[in-house]
Amino acid sequence: MTNVRVVVDSTADLPQHIRESLGVAMVPLKVHFGNDTYLDSITMSSEQFFAKLAQAKEMPTTSQPSPLDFLETYKKLLEEPDTAIVSIHISSALSGTYQSAVLAKSMLEEPMNGRVSIVDSKSASLGVGFIAMAVAAAAANGADVAQCLEVFQKIKQKTKLYFLVETLEFLHRNGRIGKASALFGSLLNIKPILSIDDEGMIFPVDKIRGSRKAMSRIMDLIETDFGQQELEVTFVHANAMAAAQEFSSLVTERLQVSQTNLYELGPVIGTHVGPGTLGILVSPIIK
Repeated sequence: MTNVRVVVDSTADLPQHIRESLGVAMVPLKVHFGNDTYLDSITMSSEQFFAKLAQAKEMPTTSQPSPLDFLETYKKLLEEPDTAIVSIHISSALSGTYQSAVLAKSMLEEPMNGRVSIVDSKSASLGVGFIAMAVAAAAANGADVAQCLEVFQKIKQKTKLYFLVETLEFLHRNGRIGKASALFGSLLNIKPILSIDDEGMIFPVDKIRGSRKAMSRIMDLIETDFGQQELEVTFVHANAMAAAQEFSSLVTERLQVSQTNLYELGPVIGTHVGPGTLGILVSPIIK
């Protein structure tokens, strides 16, 4: 019987205790403040990152893992002869991380490389993490690689991701603004509602004046997406716990929510979206 192990990169923003409980391995990206380099969510936490960002004179930068970083992780997991890997990563339209994983697989000798499946999530942050958790849970229940990849497709198709940023400046400076570039420079006290399309690129959904109205608009969108279905809702935030809790309260009061989760954005994603960002990932509960 094949034992399937899930690998993610650190942009999945999965806390350590969740990774450990599900047996998910993580390959970190890096954050650079000048000449200082930190491993995302390993040698720098979200709290440390945003504290340092507030004092920084220059914007931090990020870099993807090298193929050798992935290769080391893959080889370690594949030491067990009955182990296969499903490696799930941030959208290839947003990062070269997926390509590093693909190159790492090509560096494995046959037949070992046939035991590794690389997946482009076409998403980011908990859009990746939520899928990875579902796949890891399926693997823990005995799913083989093909069944794990089916779980990925089903979860991907039924979830919706929306996020609000305080400013588009961070996305613009880091070259991740994608199709939202049309909004840049035209927003004054406007909250852009963004999402990630089927190509894995950021795009604008709407632009609303004021945070409360933007939150209400997202709930309108969720009702259009899911009607009165029972929902699992995951909130993520960038150094904005109070706003995330307010958003959570509004959503649970209005929608049919049976389960909520709250996570922090990690340093790498935080570099690209900036402090104050709020995200919401919604999935229907199928009984």
